[in-house]
Amino acid sequence: MTSAPAPHASTAVDIEIRKPSPAHKVAVLAFDGMAPFELAVVVEVFGLSRPELGDIPWYELQVCSAEPGRDLRVVGGFTLRAEHGLDALAAADTLIIPGVSRAGGPIAQPLVDALRTAHARGARLVSICSGAFALAATGLLDGRRATTHWRYARTLAERHPGIEVDPDVLYVDNGDVLTSAGSAAGIDLCLYLVRADHGASVANTVARRFVVPPHREGGQAQFIEAAVGQIGPDAADDGISQSMTWALQRLHTPLSVSTLAREARMSERSFLRHFTRRNGVSPIRWVISQRVSASLPLLESGEGTVDEVAAAVGFDSTATYRHHFTRQMRTTPTAYRKAFVRVAVRM
Repeated sequence: MTSAPAPHASTAVDIEIRKPSPAHKVAVLAFDGMAPFELAVVVEVFGLSRPELGDIPWYELQVCSAEPGRDLRVVGGFTLRAEHGLDALAAADTLIIPGVSRAGGPIAQPLVDALRTAHARGARLVSICSGAFALAATGLLDGRRATTHWRYARTLAERHPGIEVDPDVLYVDNGDVLTSAGSAAGIDLCLYLVRADHGASVANTVARRFVVPPHREGGQAQFIEAAVGQIGPDAADDGISQSMTWALQRLHTPLSVSTLAREARMSERSFLRHFTRRNGVSPIRWVISQRVSASLPLLESGEGTVDEVAAAVGFDSTATYRHHFTRQMRTTPTAYRKAFVRVAVRM
């Protein structure tokens, strides 16, 4: 593994490209009493065959359990059986812990040992939701930033005071140890891992098949008081969706709040209020984020100058593009491009 970069959160994706080998193994933990969604997310991202990617080497996924071969009860009234044990978990290149049986409860020592063994030889450890408690039990998060579901953040901070718990972000990357918030944030983090390993174009392809955005702006703070529930499937929602789809097809053109509101057939004031409540960010901030994201495949291709890339995605100047790119990605466009050039040379 490469050395760990400085920690960052979901809106800061200064990625040091970690290209997986053709046999890059991902192992995910299954346990008795687990909810199936987070496990299914991992299987969908890393275990599904992807002929649309051509000859790009994909991951080898193994579902592991402390009790291999035994039926495990799953929330919803069914069972699953993992054929691989903790030895396979410890031998993987990326280990994903999708949750624990009880947030704040004891973590079995064999699991702690497996995680420490894997980390010691350079594996990447990842948690989704309450899985952060398992990583915390290893001591590997001490002195670092981490996140978990906002409902468990206080408990994590109280049980492990050496961790800087951030309850607002969707995920935090410490290079060798990564943590994410609630279940849906697991999708964000899994796509982030694909982006780190394979680049933005591949991550975007996986996200499209998943029918989700490849990168979400904002953090989980917008969900703490169930703000999402305040917005129903009304005409305003439909208008906002229409304007967002329309804007994504025209990122290279000037886009203002008035333009987007007109496309949504709403007043500017109403559009701004509904858009921000729905997406957690303002329309202009969303447009900027989408332009930066759209520029990533262009930078990775190595074609065109940074000036040309900035113009192609709708920034009025290269200076503005560099400012927003650095703010969102925590690296410069030039440094981001060089990272992909180095990968291409190594490959």
